[in-house]
Formats: sequence, C-alpha cells, structure tokens
Amino acid sequence: MKKNYTVVLQGDSITDAGRCYQEMEPNRQMGNGYAALVTAQLTSMFPAVDMQVFNRGVSGHRVVDLYARWKKDTLNLKPDFLSILIGVNDTWHEFESGNGVEVPRYERIYREILTWTQTALPDTVIMLIEPFAAVSHVVEEDWMPEINERCAVVRKLAAEFNLPLVTNQWFVDAQKEAPALYWMPDGVHPGYAGHQRLTDAWIATAKPFLK
Repeated sequence: MKKNYTVVLQGDSITDAGRCYQEMEPNRQMGNGYAALVTAQLTSMFPAVDMQVFNRGVSGHRVVDLYARWKKDTLNLKPDFLSILIGVNDTWHEFESGNGVEVPRYERIYREILTWTQTALPDTVIMLIEPFAAVSHVVEEDWMPEINERCAVVRKLAAEFNLPLVTNQWFVDAQKEAPALYWMPDGVHPGYAGHQRLTDAWIATAKPFLK
C-alpha cells in the first residue's frame, strides 16, 4: 500500500451517523456508525500508512443529491478507495412525501456517478454497498419490493463496472442470531450491533482491494 492513502465513505444518514459537519479533517468526528468503526479498523490495520478517511455521508440524501455534490465531496478528495451506500431514501421519500427517485432513474444516475468517477479517477477503487431495510414502525411492507429492486440495480452495476460489492448477506446472517430490528431498530438505521456487522462485511470485502 502507498504511504499516503485516502478513503472516502459516501452515502446518506447511515454513513453520516451524526458526523460533525464543521470538522472536515480526516479521521475525526466520524459519527457513531460504520464510518467511525471502519476508520478505527483501517488506521489500526495500517499504522505505517498515512491513512486519511473521510465521512461524506449526508442524512436524507437520495442518489440525485449525491450526484449534485459529487465533485466537491468525492472527486476533489481524490480517493484511493471509495465506498458508496445510497438508495433507502430514494424509496422512503417517495412513500413519505412523493419526492423519491424511481428505480430506473436511480439506476441511470448511479451509473452516471460511476462513469464520471472512473473517467476522472481511473485508479480509484470503488466499492458498492447494497441498500437495506426491515419492516418496522417506520418501514412499511410496501417498501420492500422496491428496496429489493434497488439492491438488484446495485448488483447489476457492480457486475457491469467490475466493482467489489458488499451484499446484504451480513444482514441475512445476523438475523439467524437475532431478529431484524435488533440490528436495525427503526428498520432503516443500524444500531451499534448492526453497524459493527456492516463494518465487518465492509472490511472483509474491501481488504483484498486496499492497495
């Protein structure tokens, strides 16, 4: 691994997890979710590397919001490794306020983000994370078919662009040990245990590509 290594974590509130928007330095005020745990793991795994991890998740964002801030919040940071988790709000906002992003448009914009990134930063490793949700007091049963469609889109894009993918197998496996809402209390945002399992899956998938 090179001596200076930049990792950018992109997404919505699951990535944001209460990060500090005033503190823009790497490895600081990373929130209370997987972004903080990933930072702890990476900086512990590679102490000889100047590992700079940036949390650029923004609560409430859909794929269109991600696209709008992509240059400033991703490309300008010139990451060596980039992970993206986006999609649940594209469904949630539709059911809640009629302002979601339908699945075909989600796919088109997501593909444009990936094409743009590979053109601008051809050496950057991009890892995708499937969106997830569980039926709860927040998540209606009607959401789930669309969430599954978004997962299929992310799998399709990972295959199309030959990218590493964090599937939802971590969540499937976790539910063999405890119910879904143990890991994700409101059906959208993981609790601490859920964030740890997501982190474990993130590290396991990313590790062969960290170079």
